Amino acid sequence: MSGDVDYAVVVPTVGRSSLGVVLDALERGSGPPPREVIVVDDRPDPGPLPATHAARVLRTGGRGPAAARNAGWRAACCEWVVFLDDDVVPPPDWKARLVADLEWLGLEVGASQARITVPLPADRAPTDWERNTAGLATARWITADMAYRRAALVRCGGFDERFPRAYREDTELALRVQRHGYRVVTGDRVTTHPVREADFFVSVRQQRGNADDALVRRLFGRGWREEFGGAPTRLPRHAATTASAALAVLAGLLGARKAALLLGGAWAALTAKFAADRIAPGPRTREEVVKMLVTSAAIPPAACLHRVLGEVRHRRVGPPRAADVFDPHAERPPVVRR
Repeated sequence: MSGDVDYAVVVPTVGRSSLGVVLDALERGSGPPPREVIVVDDRPDPGPLPATHAARVLRTGGRGPAAARNAGWRAACCEWVVFLDDDVVPPPDWKARLVADLEWLGLEVGASQARITVPLPADRAPTDWERNTAGLATARWITADMAYRRAALVRCGGFDERFPRAYREDTELALRVQRHGYRVVTGDRVTTHPVREADFFVSVRQQRGNADDALVRRLFGRGWREEFGGAPTRLPRHAATTASAALAVLAGLLGARKAALLLGGAWAALTAKFAADRIAPGPRTREEVVKMLVTSAAIPPAACLHRVLGEVRHRRVGPPRAADVFDPHAERPPVVRR
């Protein structure tokens, strides 16, 4: 195997303890080492990080994962920039397999994606949150483990920092890279993405991604979901559920009791169907059933609210140009190096 692949690793972090696992794999695993490891601390109020070994640390002050990755790749000067999430587990031979993936790629290839595995419980059915995380195994172009040719990042301007969350920003970049004439391929290296701990309302908070979908629609048009390879959206059903609830309340306030009962029944039926669809494939424990019932009532209005806010926020956005995504002369918050 050749060791001539010139690469740097960029790990954005919000201070998770799992960062140490990633850095240990980069330091101790077999294979040609990266020229540099760059950790980008994106916490608004950064405190101590887990041991960062010989990594260079940048700080971006809570501007989001797109901005953190941009700061990382712009600070690197290697031919390839490999983005790793701070909660993945690279195998011991990750460096060797990465180099094997990259060393024979032609200049027409702009990026190489790893194969992601998500370990699920062997003794029970997975929960809703575990099934959601397992979707990463089949997701396209995610930056949990993604190597980009630096020339492609320069040409395309990097990540679009209008995406404030770890959602859609990676797929949007891959599509833009391909529209600039590069190919995006899948390598043979395999990286594990464990299921993180999550609280009761994590599925409700995830609905903020509907605002990012509004931005994607503005950038790529109505057919964006087919181009992204995304699953069909539940938003129309969520809209029907939310409208039923709102109209039931309005009818009740206006004294239209029969209409209020009919509309309330429609809301209850739609909500029950949504909850049942989420409960059926799961472990069906008491805790999981209660969580699904409560959050299934909260998700539809949350999804609709965030989508409306996104449409309003991004109403003036048009198709992307490099200057819209990255202007090297624009004034930016400083990147603080440690």
